[in-house]
Amino acid sequence: MTADIQKAWKTSVSDVEESDVFIRGYSLGDIIGTLSFPAASYLLIRGQLPTPGQTRMMDAILCSVLDYSLKKPGTVAARYCVSGNPSMVAGLATAILSAGEYTLAPDSAGSFIRATYDAHRKPGASLDACADVAVDEIREKKLRVGGFGHPNFKFTDPRAQKLKAIAVEAGVWGDVCEWYEAVHRAFIKRVNKPEMAINEVGIMAAILTEMGFTPDEMTGLALLSTFPGVVAHVSEELQSKTRIRTVPDDIVDYARDRKDLTNDLAAAGWA
Repeated sequence: MTADIQKAWKTSVSDVEESDVFIRGYSLGDIIGTLSFPAASYLLIRGQLPTPGQTRMMDAILCSVLDYSLKKPGTVAARYCVSGNPSMVAGLATAILSAGEYTLAPDSAGSFIRATYDAHRKPGASLDACADVAVDEIREKKLRVGGFGHPNFKFTDPRAQKLKAIAVEAGVWGDVCEWYEAVHRAFIKRVNKPEMAINEVGIMAAILTEMGFTPDEMTGLALLSTFPGVVAHVSEELQSKTRIRTVPDDIVDYARDRKDLTNDLAAAGWA
């Protein structure tokens, strides 16, 4: 009898046979031309076919970031990178590494929504009353609330509101999303900042939490949404033939004090 050998790897994402590739059990040949890219992305990540409403929401989310001109650190970093290393791959990698806590990534908002909903949302209780309790804890522990505020948009972020409208129409707006808005209402009232809007990353996190995505998966989707913009910027930079971008002297405050190395070495005890 052959002893069982423990497998080092296990995956249900895809499988490759001699004559076909299977994505979550479905022939890739059948998927091509049948499923849209948003639908196929949902299938790959969630492991099941999406409903038409979920597909529409995925389509909207994958169009929700796209580009933010040279105001996005990752885009600027990518263009600087390829001015020294003219490579699309290098530019894309740089942009990815620039996403995180302060820009683009919705994982912190997703984690916040899930944690506060599970801890404070009580069935049958008033939504706003539960949110007030959550905000008390947030302020007491000085927790950062992901998805609140934007440098340009005050009171409302039009991108976030468009995502909400589509989520409602697509049937994927639910209690988790209502909870996030209730926490926002309680928070801006408590800190007296009515101009602090829910931004598009925050509303994206709420909707994706409602749809069952993990915080890490949310960030992956946000990056996927921004990829076309990064490709366009990197391509533009490569075609410009600009080499080795530097920071102009007129926007840098350089320390101009000059020192005497010989005297300072002697003062530090060097012979």
